Amino acid sequence: MREEITDGWSGAFEDFVARFAGRFGRVESRRRMVSYLRGLLSETERKNGWTLAEATGDDGPQGMQRLLNHYLWDVDALRDDVRDAVVEHIGDPERGVLILDETGFLKKGVRSAGVARQYSGTAGRIENSQVAVFLAYGSDQGRALIDRELYLPKDWTSDRERCRAAGVGNDVEFATKPDLGLRMLKRALDSGIPFGWVTADELYGQTGRIRLWLEEHDIPHVLAVPKSQMVITMEFFGQARAHELVSQLPDDAWKPLSCGDGAHGPRIYDWAAAAIRPWRRQGWDHWLLARRSLTDSTDIAYYICFCPAGTSLEDLVRIAGSRWMVEECFQTSKNETGLDHYQVRGYTAWYRHITLSMAALAFLAILRAEAKKGIRTPPSANPSYP
Repeated sequence: MREEITDGWSGAFEDFVARFAGRFGRVESRRRMVSYLRGLLSETERKNGWTLAEATGDDGPQGMQRLLNHYLWDVDALRDDVRDAVVEHIGDPERGVLILDETGFLKKGVRSAGVARQYSGTAGRIENSQVAVFLAYGSDQGRALIDRELYLPKDWTSDRERCRAAGVGNDVEFATKPDLGLRMLKRALDSGIPFGWVTADELYGQTGRIRLWLEEHDIPHVLAVPKSQMVITMEFFGQARAHELVSQLPDDAWKPLSCGDGAHGPRIYDWAAAAIRPWRRQGWDHWLLARRSLTDSTDIAYYICFCPAGTSLEDLVRIAGSRWMVEECFQTSKNETGLDHYQVRGYTAWYRHITLSMAALAFLAILRAEAKKGIRTPPSANPSYP
């Protein structure tokens, strides 16, 4: 990604970091922030305190550690600045999609905030790790991470002494991953950013309170659910499991469609939709969407959809396929902007590093979007930097 867009990026970078200058009350902390972001965007293979310090000519990591652990600055305000910068350049009120997903960070030891023996999608198994939930924004113009929450298992929140040692405040209580996801969706809605859809995997799709909240706020969504998900059928005004309802569909209900391009070209599957919820709201439709492999008819994925009446099957398929964008964000941020390269233990320090990595990823996304439009550098949002 970097190779195709970083030619002549210095001026654009200065304009970009100008957006955040006001979040850092002192010149030294602002300069450290700029150096940290430059390091995250550099070709340095590992982007921890030591390597970032070396890239800026420091004798040791103390300056970078002060930025993450000691300087006074509002990391949530910076998060909001990153979000606003992203949607300013790639926002789309109709085709913009909010995508919930989590990723893991493998760790040694027991002191890092939230670390535990838990399932990590990164490793594909139970490992000693931290797990965080992210909200991504995607559109035809690009994609980036715009929000984040660190998951704290019950073993952590029930041990306040352990929490205090890691800098977790007494006000931080246990929250499930879907709770964290819903918290971020609410922030996105409250911010007024333009988007048309929400999508997420089974962990969030099977959580009724998320679907209910989205419906209450008239937010169209395509959420993956397990095959055992109970749905209310149109035919019998009763309940059936998702896989049972789909198994009754006739052969001609299935249609081969691409849900977007992958590494090897269009990702084509068979798709079908069954109407659910017989007491539909006027102007809105509810569907159970199914995706079937072309080579294995038993490989079926299921989605509950809530959408404006008349929404096409092709649009539902497009949204279902847009979940790959958050995976691309994780891959790019871990490979290029050091998302998982941190060596911090504290709760606040974790949020600060992750948010700065998200800012670096947002900068790459903005450069790429502007390059597509033929614009060399994005306009400055704050000419007062530094």
